Amino acid sequence: MKGGATRLAVVTGGARGIGLAIARRLVAEGFAVVAASRTPVSDLPAGMTHARLDVTDRAAVAALFAGLGKLDLLVNNAGLAGGQGSDAGDDADDALWHAILATNLTGAWYCSRAALARLPARTGRIVNIASVLGLRGVADQPAYVAAKHGLVGLTRAMAMQAAPRGITVNAICPGWVDTAMAARRYAEIGITAAQAAAGIPTGRVASPAEVADIVAFLAGPGAGSITGQAIAVDGGSSAHA
Repeated sequence: MKGGATRLAVVTGGARGIGLAIARRLVAEGFAVVAASRTPVSDLPAGMTHARLDVTDRAAVAALFAGLGKLDLLVNNAGLAGGQGSDAGDDADDALWHAILATNLTGAWYCSRAALARLPARTGRIVNIASVLGLRGVADQPAYVAAKHGLVGLTRAMAMQAAPRGITVNAICPGWVDTAMAARRYAEIGITAAQAAAGIPTGRVASPAEVADIVAFLAGPGAGSITGQAIAVDGGSSAHA
């Protein structure tokens, strides 16, 4: 929806990958965008500003949102992944578990809680970037799978909380997406990008722009009756799961 008063969006993890693609798309849709991340954004486009934020820091989250004054859209995109074994583990393994849960799930809760009080009735939106691993499991990423399943559950619970005000809360569940994070995962499990694509029914990996397209739709007036949903963007991979 272009034209009229400028709408404000916050995109966590908006400095790179899917988050940066979302931020750029929202700018094109007429939003003023705050890309909130621990990593600075280089070459900021017009209409986009950067705020340094660790989503696991509750006080920092509260301060950021208190300073906004208004808000129309929150995109919880900040994420952390990492493989974990199935043995008894050690302190490092435990630390990774807590870091992944804190970033992917607790951080989204902090941001969503802060955003809800500022989102306008009927047009306010929250979009959570989850994962297909929020819909199914893999053996070597228990923390990431648990966090993303939790984020889908949080989406559904908050959708019910926000529904009386007409605010929608949805999750997008990407499969393989052409990002640096995916490249690291390919290396971790010993496959190539081509092999990853071959395992997808459509035969290709999604682009960050395709995920951004879904965010832009969910942020618009045509999606006002869509809430509490987990939308897979995975080339059909979850259709037979």
